[in-house]
Amino acid sequence: MASARGVTAALVPGQSGEFTVLVDGEKVWDKYERGRFPEHAEVVDQL
Repeated sequence: MASARGVTAALVPGQSGEFTVLVDGEKVWDKYERGRFPEHAEVVDQL
């Protein structure tokens, strides 16, 4: 992602099976809600 938009990403351990993407504190992806992991472009497009 850093090369795509010049941002820094951090992985933060969560609960079992949790995968949530936050951008500036706003949730843009939640695996539990959508039932799958995002494609790379789906995250980059939210930046």
